[in-house]
Amino acid sequence: MPNVFRPRIAPSKFRRALALATVPVLLAGLGHAPVAHAQGPIKPQTQVQTLPNFVNLVKQVKPAVVSITSHIRADVAAQEEGGGGGGMPDQGQQGMPFPFPFPFQMMPQQQPKRTVEARGSGFIISGDGYIVTNNHVVNGATRVSVTLDDGTTLPAKVVGRDPQTDVALLKIKPNGTLPFIELGDSDAVQPGEWVVAVGNPFGLGGTVTAGIVSARGRNLNSGAYDDFIQTDAPINHGNSGGPLFSQDGKVVGVNAAIISPSGGSIGIGFAIPSNTVKNVVDQIRKTGHVVRGYLGLTDQNISPTMAQALGLKPSAPGAPPMGALVASVNPKGPADKAGVKSGDVITTLNGKPIKDGHDLAVHVVSMAPGSKATLGILRANKPTTIDVTVGNMAKGKGGSDNDNGSDDSDQGNSGRIGVSLAPLSPDLRQQLGVDETVHGAVVSDVAQGSAAEHAGIRPGDIIQAVGTTTVENPRAVMTAVRGVLKAKQPILLRVLRDGQQLFIAVSPNAPDDDSDDGDGQ
Repeated sequence: MPNVFRPRIAPSKFRRALALATVPVLLAGLGHAPVAHAQGPIKPQTQVQTLPNFVNLVKQVKPAVVSITSHIRADVAAQEEGGGGGGMPDQGQQGMPFPFPFPFQMMPQQQPKRTVEARGSGFIISGDGYIVTNNHVVNGATRVSVTLDDGTTLPAKVVGRDPQTDVALLKIKPNGTLPFIELGDSDAVQPGEWVVAVGNPFGLGGTVTAGIVSARGRNLNSGAYDDFIQTDAPINHGNSGGPLFSQDGKVVGVNAAIISPSGGSIGIGFAIPSNTVKNVVDQIRKTGHVVRGYLGLTDQNISPTMAQALGLKPSAPGAPPMGALVASVNPKGPADKAGVKSGDVITTLNGKPIKDGHDLAVHVVSMAPGSKATLGILRANKPTTIDVTVGNMAKGKGGSDNDNGSDDSDQGNSGRIGVSLAPLSPDLRQQLGVDETVHGAVVSDVAQGSAAEHAGIRPGDIIQAVGTTTVENPRAVMTAVRGVLKAKQPILLRVLRDGQQLFIAVSPNAPDDDSDDGDGQ
């Protein structure tokens, strides 16, 4: 017997609460607009509108939304339920995939290799039977079937899957032409606009919920290419893979995850943007797999102290720094061939602003290998543009970064920075695993509680540049650092650590705790 969720509020109380909630809307409809006061808080000048009616929209799109049943290996099912599939975080922490609708969660088959039955959602994108859903809905499935809106159930073939974006493409063989829906432009979606989710929550196919877009570009730290649309439209287990519609009836997202301590909807759901889905689905449909763009560089996000050291100005007072700092460039990679250098700040990609390293990664991987791109660069605080041919990530070599650096002094301790330096002797080169082509000064010690320690400097780091000035030895480091200190600016250092080039800004007056890990592009 399925569990049925009933309202906890008594009917009379519910009517009274509804009546009270309706009063402001009715007053607004009678023309009682809020009054603006010159010396008071800002108040909206437009009248509050009544809630939209989604009846016609639902009638048009609902026939193209399907329910999906997957028979999944028990080991994969347990991993997915715990948040391990599709790169999603653990349940109860952040984004949580939800292909398993209670009370149909576990239905073990009495076989040596056990399978469980799980349900999700999907939608038809072509009249000949191509269907989009989430990867975690069909991951590990031994058999998949699709139930259409009219109740017809058909076997489905998994054409291809992309675990990185949690998108999968299925194919069924219909008896005739199917109703289908279009993928819209997710870049046009704005926070505050109405959206409608349709799906198969808890096995209840054809369920419709509505809400607004809460935010765009959400990074749940569940994968390298997180770029979710957040919505408060109620989404529950079984909605995975279902469409999120804009008011013009086009799909702007694919419901993929929720934040929920209890496992049910609390009004925080996430959808994969339709533009991401469109790129992935087009590739799977043509080749059965996905290839991603690649620049061949490692970047770091820019902390406020770094921005000050680089001479970057915020877009608005108090706004976070914009752009991605290039920490290193892979030899003979696309960026290297185009002339991108370590220390460059990438501010735009094809004319669109780049917020940070993650934003750059999301945009680059969606580009087709071989396509042309134009990077807006700040080099030594001078703007320029560089044209680059995007490479293929599968053939390139990436990297990852940390955000660290170091500073100062000739074999002695600097009271203002807090490091001791030593020259690169043959013994130190052997210990650190670097050859004669590497130049700089080695950090031999870091004072406890110093600005250098707060910045993340470690013994063994090799300082190779102070700002744009290359340094060969401890004395050169000390001279360059003193010049920056006289200007009362944070000190930006380029450091070699474990074979990776890193940047860090050290403030002699305040700890710098806002450094961030970078991304390999």
